[in-house]
Amino acid sequence: MSKPIEAFRNAFKIPELRQRITFTLIMLAIYRLGAHVPTPGVDGRALAKMMGSGGLLGFYDIFSGGAFRNATVFALGIMPYISASIILSLLVAVIPALEKLSKQGQEGQKKITEYTRYGTILLCIIQSVGIGLFLQNQGADIVANPGFGFLLMCIISFTTGTAFIMWIGEQVSEHGLGNGISLIIFVSIVSRLPNALIRIFQMMRQSQLSIFQVLILFVLLGVVVAGAIWVTTGQRRIPVQYPRQVKGRKVFGGQRNYLPLRVNQAGVIPIIFASSILMLPGMLKGAISNPMIDDFLTNWFDYNGFIYNAIYALMIIFFSYFYTAITFNPIEIADNMKKYGGVIMGVRPGKATAEYLNTVMVRITLVGSLFLALVALTPNIVYKVLQVYDWTIVGFFGGTSLLILVGVALDTVRQIEQHLIMRHYDGFSAKGRRLRGRRG
Repeated sequence: MSKPIEAFRNAFKIPELRQRITFTLIMLAIYRLGAHVPTPGVDGRALAKMMGSGGLLGFYDIFSGGAFRNATVFALGIMPYISASIILSLLVAVIPALEKLSKQGQEGQKKITEYTRYGTILLCIIQSVGIGLFLQNQGADIVANPGFGFLLMCIISFTTGTAFIMWIGEQVSEHGLGNGISLIIFVSIVSRLPNALIRIFQMMRQSQLSIFQVLILFVLLGVVVAGAIWVTTGQRRIPVQYPRQVKGRKVFGGQRNYLPLRVNQAGVIPIIFASSILMLPGMLKGAISNPMIDDFLTNWFDYNGFIYNAIYALMIIFFSYFYTAITFNPIEIADNMKKYGGVIMGVRPGKATAEYLNTVMVRITLVGSLFLALVALTPNIVYKVLQVYDWTIVGFFGGTSLLILVGVALDTVRQIEQHLIMRHYDGFSAKGRRLRGRRG
């Protein structure tokens, strides 16, 4: 335990690292303050009381840090930016012009980032209209003056709020520590922890939760965290042998290296993408008052229903393979290995190597995708089996939020460790070992 504490102490001894940590904390504090700025024309307290703590909207509220429940200017959170980034990364793989742009180095990446921002604004406008219609349909207690003016105010408030969050995330990534967008989601989820703990004690006092249920809940929390760490850092290391080369009096190569293939190559992107798509029917139900449509959406897209969860799990598995196929190119890896003389023992170079890598990746992706699906369905398991009927608790202790927390924490601590090692300080791990993050 003294090793991590000593590492954090050493982090504040390095001026550059101390400045980065301080800047990151200030920007995240500004983000949390902005999450409490109300949207004009909406009674946030009445909305929070009406929403309760369940359903898909409660799930979305976790990633906005409670801003969605109260309809503040940060109600959309950073999710439109994430959705735009995912969509653009998919388009890069299928549109030759974008693929060519992505290979043009820093200038190409700047252009893609610019397109991502435009996509974020477009998604914000569409989602703002949907949320505005949803709020209007909740009655005069929520929106006193509905109409075109209110919808325009929603578009301006929510879009500006997300644009400001996007700016904060980019500033943290550039001048702070860690990935700014990931840290914003991390802080949003962690901000719900005090409410979750308070609700647990309140429900225990009201005999709505037994000590046995609470113990099972915390055991499940430990299991999910351990599983998230195992899958996040899990790799299949394929041994690659490089030939020995003699240049003058020096000998290069001849050693065995390893090609690490990640078990969870796609990260939490499949869960986020599947959630974003399945969120549309719920928003459509709130925006359109039609009995036939309401009945259809209730039967087929009930958040706690079997059909919804089966579709959810299948979409997660599909997007795991889809995103892995986009980000992992076995042909390119095999060509690079062949160029430098690298050989996988027992496998021919070239096409055979590409097929072997593809087969291995398909197998380990199956394990990663099934784990992601299980993690995503954990809140519903807690809801059904443990009979914990409060989304403040279920949503935080659910698998998706914990998976994000573990991944972001590992990446951030790993960056701190890299700064420490560069300046000859010990890291967080034992001597001779280094902490492995998602991209380690």
